[in-house]
Amino acid sequence: MFLRGPSLGARLVLLGIVSILLMYLDHRENHLDAVRNALSVAVYPVRVAVDLPSRALGWMAEAVTVRSRLLDDNRRLREERLQFLARLQRMEALQAENTRLRALLDSAPQVADRVLVANILSVDLDPFQHRLIIDKGSSDGAYIGQAMLDAGGIVGQITRVEPYSSEAILISDPGHATPVEINRNGLRTIALGTGDSSRIVLPYLPNNADIEADDLLVSSGLGGAFPPGYPVGRVLQVERVPGEPFANVTAEPTGALNREREVLLVWHRPARERASTEETPASSSGEAAGADETAAPGETEQPAGQAVEANQ
Repeated sequence: MFLRGPSLGARLVLLGIVSILLMYLDHRENHLDAVRNALSVAVYPVRVAVDLPSRALGWMAEAVTVRSRLLDDNRRLREERLQFLARLQRMEALQAENTRLRALLDSAPQVADRVLVANILSVDLDPFQHRLIIDKGSSDGAYIGQAMLDAGGIVGQITRVEPYSSEAILISDPGHATPVEINRNGLRTIALGTGDSSRIVLPYLPNNADIEADDLLVSSGLGGAFPPGYPVGRVLQVERVPGEPFANVTAEPTGALNREREVLLVWHRPARERASTEETPASSSGEAAGADETAAPGETEQPAGQAVEANQ
């Protein structure tokens, strides 16, 4: 029996006593720190090996998630960039349009009457007919002969009116004539179109006329079609040929005849119409005053009908 060794129960009791003794010594004296450190070092590779697959799976999942998020952010940023570029282009176009409209409206206070901005719909492709179509017609009050301006000055006038559009002729058309005067001295003449949007001519000035290069030509207002005092062109060249009755004068229109997108329609009233309009209220008030003066003496007398009844 002794050769077989202690029984299982004795072994368990012995192990329990030894464990309690070791825990007591470790708690009181810390004698097992070295053993614990040695065991921790020995077990660390096993812990790393066991934890490595889970960590690898976590890294892979995080990498996939981060990559997906980066791709989404990259796609979103590209879309936003394209949208911002499109908006930037639109903003540049709107800024240019705003500048043009401001320039147009800045010229409006110079006109005493009603004005309206019209958009150019189409331009005649015939190089010898400088005509265009605008988006304002009789429904907007447009009429034949109405003047058109831009930020630089007079550009033309309406020749045909439809309900919702109108055809206009530019001052550079060979068949158009514009009454002008030299701003420096008031000398009046006629400016004719040449078929070139950058040139007009003044063929009826005498050879000794007081005109020089860089003189400003403005509308004279004669004929009542154009408001007076608006720029029409600037003299480029004055050629005086001895023995010829007229000088050869070439001018450049101040308006952007071949670059405009909007024009300004002017409801211009000639001076005689304004004068007659102003005289009408005055005459009406004079007639009313005369009627009051005539009726005043009658207030002391009886009306004719009442006088007849009294006599009866």
